[in-house]
Amino acid sequence: MVSFVACQEKAQKVAPPPDIPVVKVLQKDVPVYKEFVGQVYGKYDIPIRARVSGFLEGIHFSEGSRVKKGQLLYTIDPQPFEAQVAEQMSRLAGARTQLVKAKNDLQRIRPLAEISAVSQSDLDAAQAQYEAAQAEVNAAKASLELARISLSYTRIKSPIRGLIGKTQAKVGEFVGQNPNPVILNTVSRIDTIHVEFFLPERDYLILARAFGVSERSLPKEYKQRKVLQLILSDGSIFPYKGWVNFINRNIDPSSGSMLIQASFPNPERILRPGLFARIKVQMDVLNDAMIIPLRSILEIQNKYYVYVVDQEGVVKQKEVKAGPLQGDMRVISEGLSPDDRIVLEGIQMVRSGMKVNPVEKTFPSHSQKNR
Repeated sequence: MVSFVACQEKAQKVAPPPDIPVVKVLQKDVPVYKEFVGQVYGKYDIPIRARVSGFLEGIHFSEGSRVKKGQLLYTIDPQPFEAQVAEQMSRLAGARTQLVKAKNDLQRIRPLAEISAVSQSDLDAAQAQYEAAQAEVNAAKASLELARISLSYTRIKSPIRGLIGKTQAKVGEFVGQNPNPVILNTVSRIDTIHVEFFLPERDYLILARAFGVSERSLPKEYKQRKVLQLILSDGSIFPYKGWVNFINRNIDPSSGSMLIQASFPNPERILRPGLFARIKVQMDVLNDAMIIPLRSILEIQNKYYVYVVDQEGVVKQKEVKAGPLQGDMRVISEGLSPDDRIVLEGIQMVRSGMKVNPVEKTFPSHSQKNR
């Protein structure tokens, strides 16, 4: 019985250490991104307004369709404005008649004044009447032009080519003043879209220090190159990258943020005004950063630990300082060296001081493949 126990203890002493998968620390330049919530606008979002008051007589487009520049959209009852045009034409005709009479009177009185057949005051009065008649003709012409302009406003046309929305007024409705619809519709050009988002003051300062930005602008690469990504509400990434085209002059003191506008090509016209999306911005680049699989990190009471296997195959626990996430990887800013081998799997089974047989593997990071 004693010899059997001794053999059993001997067998336990010579049992080989368990195989433990390990990975080497990956060292590379890592871009650091941050996401901001933004709202989508058209390149142009032009409200269609009724510039004169009247009853809506016709709607000449299909809601939600594309319209051309100059295309007729709405017509307002023109009869009151046609009457104004006729009235002003009559006034102009009367003014021209008075001008002809004043001109003839002046031409008749002027030679008589030269031979003193009439007084100088008669000549001055005739001259004044002629000039007043001229002014009345000019005023009548201006009034007629204004009446014609008002009449033209009864035919509302699209100012741009783009996509028109749902009409806010129906045929027969009185439009052009509150509380009736003043904005009848909106036409948006969406082959390029704008996304507005707010950059917090702290992030602005990070970019300013990292890229040497002046106090009035962001780096040129953020203005000239397509460096921004757009993440849609379903989590998909918009296939076209964008660029910054507007930076507000100041930081809003009430929110501590700065308004930024980015442009994105939208050739398929998938994006529409009003959508919410996230802007992915590269904030920094960590040179020669050390990154390891996220699954290798153990978090205990807001502290991060990894298990490292040394050259003798002994497991050691190290406290590390975790940096930005990189998908299924994470940057480690402090606590590791480039030569360390990290336990990849079975971190719940190992303990500090344990003897293992490290089996080096390559971690198939999906996030690194997609970069």
